[in-house]
Amino acid sequence: MPDPSIQENRAKLAKMIEGRSDDEILEGVQAQGIDTALGDVFQGMAGAFLPEKAANKTAVIQYDVTTPEGTQSYQLKIGEGKCEAARGADNPARVTLTLSVPDLLRIITGKANGQQLFMTGKLKLKGDMAIAMAMQSWFAQG
Repeated sequence: MPDPSIQENRAKLAKMIEGRSDDEILEGVQAQGIDTALGDVFQGMAGAFLPEKAANKTAVIQYDVTTPEGTQSYQLKIGEGKCEAARGADNPARVTLTLSVPDLLRIITGKANGQQLFMTGKLKLKGDMAIAMAMQSWFAQG
């Protein structure tokens, strides 16, 4: 079971971004520091991992997050009942998701649907689409 503080942090984040434009969200993230904010997001995702839902799957899921300073890559390494977050693109990814900081925050807080973002071109996927679809259930939702 994920740490309750992860759920609390997600709820606070959802409140902070609700009804805000991309520019307003970016402004808030930049005030905290994009590296710090993204590091916190991916550590939170690793903490929200539900190993029983992943059913012993192994995968490296890469996120290429577009920021005003350029694209930053993060990977979630899933295997042996664990999920580890790491900055960079050191391992071959099974699936790569490319999206903006505001859209990433909207997805993880439940304020946006990944499938809708994909259909509108705001989320790009490369690699194993089946993993991209399945992985949504591998993490505790807000």
